[in-house]
Amino acid sequence: MEQPELPSWLEPQRSDLQAYADLLATVGVDHGLIGPREVPRLWSRHLLNSAVVADPEAGLVSADAAVADVGSGAGLPGLVWALARPDLRVTLIEPLLRRANFLQEAIVTLGVSDRVLVLRDRGEEAKALWGSFDVVTARAVAPLAKLLGWTIPLLKPGGRLLALKGQQAVEELQEAREVIAGLKLREVAVIQVGSPWVDPATTVVSAYRGAAQ
Repeated sequence: MEQPELPSWLEPQRSDLQAYADLLATVGVDHGLIGPREVPRLWSRHLLNSAVVADPEAGLVSADAAVADVGSGAGLPGLVWALARPDLRVTLIEPLLRRANFLQEAIVTLGVSDRVLVLRDRGEEAKALWGSFDVVTARAVAPLAKLLGWTIPLLKPGGRLLALKGQQAVEELQEAREVIAGLKLREVAVIQVGSPWVDPATTVVSAYRGAAQ
């Protein structure tokens, strides 16, 4: 597994992130959460790709934010953000038992269970948490038109969605126009972050929840 150069803000968390990478490369592979072929590029393709979105200088994730990661899977990006940003309080929402069990084991092993919660549920069904979060994120969960309905209700009014997307982000944004209008989202945009630490840069769809839905 490669040991990449890290941006200065992230360097103090290298050992914690490496411990998480080691978990992914062993228990994560055994549980089928990460393919064996992904192990050599865990840092570049997964950890750094997720971490750069939470860079304080990028200004996307505010200080001391309450964050929800919907469909967290192996903990990407939510657990990476929790390790990279000790100021954040993170809820990892994951419906599948095998994945939720891995996440619970990981937060205990990594020593972050005091500020990271694992919730076995679907984002759209976690109604007790609607309106609770400053930031909601998701990575490779569903097309944007579906994802918005699962994530936006979790946000506080004025809260921000940061959906990590791939090359189809602009196309997905166009396909979700009616949903965006119906949810009264503001400042919806596709942005790229992380260059030169990740290549290609991480593509993010950013949107703010309006004051009323």
